[in-house]
Amino acid sequence: MTGVQTCALPIYELEVTTVTENKAAYTISFETLTPKLFESLYRSVGWESPCIDQIETALNNSYAKFVAYDGDKPVGMVRIIGDGGMSFYIKDYAVIPEYQSKGVGKALMQFLEDYIRNSMPKNWAVSLELISSKEAVAFYEKFGFEQRPCYWDGPGMFKMLR
Repeated sequence: MTGVQTCALPIYELEVTTVTENKAAYTISFETLTPKLFESLYRSVGWESPCIDQIETALNNSYAKFVAYDGDKPVGMVRIIGDGGMSFYIKDYAVIPEYQSKGVGKALMQFLEDYIRNSMPKNWAVSLELISSKEAVAFYEKFGFEQRPCYWDGPGMFKMLR
């Protein structure tokens, strides 16, 4: 085919990285999120957890999953879903209450953004999207996220199916 540009995605291997934030060192681990750990972290922030089978399916179909540890203690998680080329969506971003506002969320965000940037060719631009709780809007704005609607776009939309 003429006029078709192809490119190969680089493989970004990453196991564990330690991020120092506010003089505390958190270890961010790639692909160690199990259904039981997910359920525990999910419930720690007051969310009603789906069943283990549904969690397992979601984790198996995630683009990437990260867990923040303080020593051996899991203190936060986030996962990314997306197409690997144009759009990524941040999902299930949770930090246990006693570690909120201590740099865990910031470390996870920096790690996931670095992961996406290092996973794609340098000349690509991708969208990174999420739905925020009202309490977390200011947190996400610190990382350059814009509220919807904005001057050029409509509001984000959401619907649960049962």
